[in-house]
Amino acid sequence: MRRTAGDVDDPIDRRLRLLAETCRAVWFAGLPGTGKSFLTQRLAGFANAADRPVHLLQWDVARPVFEAAPAGRRHPLRDGITDPIIRKAAGVWARQAMARWHADHPPADILIGECPLVGHRFVELVRPDTDPVEQFLAGEACAFVVPVPSVEVRRVLEGERDRRSVDPRHDREQEDALPAVLRALWDEVVDAAKQLGIESDAGKRGPLSYHPAVYARVYGHVLARRHAHILPVDRLIPTSAASVYAFPFPTHDVVPAPLEAEACIEAVEAQYADLDALDREVARWYLV
Repeated sequence: MRRTAGDVDDPIDRRLRLLAETCRAVWFAGLPGTGKSFLTQRLAGFANAADRPVHLLQWDVARPVFEAAPAGRRHPLRDGITDPIIRKAAGVWARQAMARWHADHPPADILIGECPLVGHRFVELVRPDTDPVEQFLAGEACAFVVPVPSVEVRRVLEGERDRRSVDPRHDREQEDALPAVLRALWDEVVDAAKQLGIESDAGKRGPLSYHPAVYARVYGHVLARRHAHILPVDRLIPTSAASVYAFPFPTHDVVPAPLEAEACIEAVEAQYADLDALDREVARWYLV
């Protein structure tokens, strides 16, 4: 999905440009295959044009550090899906990292993040807490944007994900959720919708395939304590050969140091001696 730099009348570009110029941090929340990485790249371009140094904090970039840590190797993937210990530890770190970043960088800098939330991936960022960073996370200077593609756009994005899984154009594409995992995560959103009482006529006819309204309502609920924007995406622009992970200007990754990852994993292990309790908490990721 690509838009031209001169597409000034495009409503998505207008929204992104405003966020890039006015927010201290912008998080793109939602399922894989909804355009988060493209929008991250696009918003970063607007921020760079406004002379704002860009910092990136992304689930698929931070997560491998946890999996590679000595403690992380005790918790390998389960059927291609990140272990709950790793998911919880990464979320604990992300909140701490957000606090440090906000304290250490000048107001001109902007942080752009990606937080799937589904299945307890960085969900700590949207759950209220009493720590010092809560006021910032809950304020207007920190925006959470949920891209909601139409059924047609989602179908194209899933096809693009299928192609990239066998022919990646960038090293970071190797960390993208596999197509089977992508579909399993949608099933988790459907389960959340059922538990929250979010119903749809489509859902009453049998298993629910991707449904934009249901998706938007679930994520709207999860982000009820944050400054959230639902961003409909109803059209595609032909893609170029460049990867959404390739930036034509400097960016700065916010990633855990190996010792940080190790410490967070060990802390979660100590907190959850009963792993079944953690599994139940992770399954209720949508409760805020």
